[in-house]
Amino acid sequence: MIRRLAAVAAAAGLLPFLSAAPAFAHGAPTTPISRTAACAAGGGTATGTAACKAARAANGGPFGTFDNLRVANVNGDDKKFVPDGKLCSGGVGDFKGLDLARDDFPSTEVTGGKALAVAYRATLPHEGSFRFYLTKQGFDPGKKLSWGDLGGKLAEIKDPPLRDGAYRMSVKLPADRTGRHILYIVWQTSSTADTYYSCSDLVFAAKKTAAAPVGTKKPAATGTPAAARTKPAAAKPTSAGPKPAATTEEAAPAAEAPATGQAITPVGDQSQVTLGHGLVLGALVVGGGFLAYALIAGFLRSRRENR
Repeated sequence: MIRRLAAVAAAAGLLPFLSAAPAFAHGAPTTPISRTAACAAGGGTATGTAACKAARAANGGPFGTFDNLRVANVNGDDKKFVPDGKLCSGGVGDFKGLDLARDDFPSTEVTGGKALAVAYRATLPHEGSFRFYLTKQGFDPGKKLSWGDLGGKLAEIKDPPLRDGAYRMSVKLPADRTGRHILYIVWQTSSTADTYYSCSDLVFAAKKTAAAPVGTKKPAATGTPAAARTKPAAAKPTSAGPKPAATTEEAAPAAEAPATGQAITPVGDQSQVTLGHGLVLGALVVGGGFLAYALIAGFLRSRRENR
């Protein structure tokens, strides 16, 4: 395809302009954000950060476009073409500022042991394989990245799906990483002679401690214990509070109130007490009158008989 375009351009007298134009088959990771996508032209996500400004100053000029960090004819021999200390730039002069040893490049927070979603933006799709590497535990971001800083290959994914202008992939991260690291992605295209390199800065979230510290008291269990549910202890009444109600498993106390219909004499009410005293006194007077009448009648009857 490119040869045909070149032939047409040559026939039209446009070959000098075509040769100066950037090559096809471009791309760079945008999730997790790569240094080239964050700082280079066209990425536009964090170009004003201190690290990106320092990278441009170290570059001695503007970056190339964010999707054009590529090396031709590598054919899998990465270490031969990309020397230590120049992994983030791929050894390409237009991106050498990305090799700065700094811990403030735009980064992505991740969790060890979890799957990491990757979106590799493709401005022009091409077939190929993606190789993923991660710096070893103990990596020092204050030093330039070298091949010896990378652990074994995390994954290699061939021809992932292209959706919404990006290759969509997922890579499981090791569970033992802490602190700041670099995810190094190598995209070796099979439909062109180019290989692309990128550095994505990651910050692993601090691990949460699940176990309680030594000496911490175990929290009391909520709810009513089984023994208490079987036979709850009777609460003892105190002078400060009312007598507790009986449970279903203990006899209810005798009722203190009299049966319905029985008169109740409130404490301090003397009305019925006074009435009772009057009745007794009246009975004594009447009885005494009958007794006196009987004695008098008997006395008079005795005198008539003696005459």
